[in-house]
Amino acid sequence: MSAEFALVGPILAAMFAAATPLLFAALGEAVTEKSGVLNLGVEGMMLMGAVCGFAITVKTGSAPLGLLVAAAAGAAMGALFGVLTLLLLANQVATGLALTLFGVGLSALVGQGFVGIPLEGLPKLHIPVLSNLPVVGQALFGQDLLVYLGIAAVPLVHLFLYRTRAGLVLRAVGENHHAAHALGYKVIRIRFLAVMFGGAMSGLGGAFLSMDYTPMWAENITAGRGWIALALVVFATWKPVRVMLGAWLFGGVTIAQLHVQGFGIDVPSQILSMLPYLATVLVLVLISRDIARIRLNAPACLGKLFHPDS
Repeated sequence: MSAEFALVGPILAAMFAAATPLLFAALGEAVTEKSGVLNLGVEGMMLMGAVCGFAITVKTGSAPLGLLVAAAAGAAMGALFGVLTLLLLANQVATGLALTLFGVGLSALVGQGFVGIPLEGLPKLHIPVLSNLPVVGQALFGQDLLVYLGIAAVPLVHLFLYRTRAGLVLRAVGENHHAAHALGYKVIRIRFLAVMFGGAMSGLGGAFLSMDYTPMWAENITAGRGWIALALVVFATWKPVRVMLGAWLFGGVTIAQLHVQGFGIDVPSQILSMLPYLATVLVLVLISRDIARIRLNAPACLGKLFHPDS
């Protein structure tokens, strides 16, 4: 096996790992937006999940408890957003931006005593025989549990949205909240649950970063991944399978910046660090050229406030 071919497995494994936080956050936001709520606070929810999951794992030594607390922290941030926008009817865009700023500040405050503390990271799952296969063994059968849970969440979210009555109701609320309310559905309750689900998924995405991808806590550890996840939802036209493919694409771009110089290509490190964000801007520019398609797939009531008496 050539040296170049031997690198394929590790590169693919790193790509799947880099895509996992984006996949969790984007899937959660896709469900949130399908209910008609636009939550721009993904970055803040990811940061709170990252710091809470890391802190609990360091204090207790229990990674499962850390992941559970991370999901709860993200859900709590989502609940805060829900109270402000669904009950108090605050502007969703402004509230989402405020939630991100709040998450950045609060996570820095909570995590100031954990900066630089190393963590062992989540254990890798090695499947006998399969893990020893060339290339695919390391890429597909040597990952940790969260990578597999992220991939498994894709068909589960798809089945929920398009094959269950609850998913149909959620999509109906996102398409026409007044009609759904007239039929007797609890629009605010459904949206509240969707927002909390999105928060929990974002919290898990953040926890993956601090507990496994780079097992340590540092301020702003998400480094803009929440904003990339938001762009990814639009890029995927709110469809879970496309969200996964888009996350792998952005994960590949992230890993590319780490390997370009290793292949002897002389590129300034600052340019390489910009690659994921340049790719995000490029994707947004390309998809914005097809406004009709975006409007066709976007929930009709996305970002619109609802009051039962209106």
